[in-house]
Amino acid sequence: MKIVVDRDKCEGLGMCESMAHEYFEVDDDDQVHIHNENPPEEDRKMVLAAVNSCPVLALSLEG
Repeated sequence: MKIVVDRDKCEGLGMCESMAHEYFEVDDDDQVHIHNENPPEEDRKMVLAAVNSCPVLALSLEG
C-alpha cells in the first residue's frame, strides 16, 4: 500500500497527523509530510482511518 497526497487539496488541517502521527506530519506552512509512504500491512487500519479522516479528501491509499 502507498499513501498518496493531493497537495492541491491539502489544507494542513492535521486530522491525519492526530490519528497517525507515525506517518503524517503537518509543518508550520500547513503542508503535510509523509514519514513513510509505504506503511506495513499491519498498520493498514490506522493509516486508512487517518486517510478517511481528511475533510478535504486530499489523501488516498493505493494498493
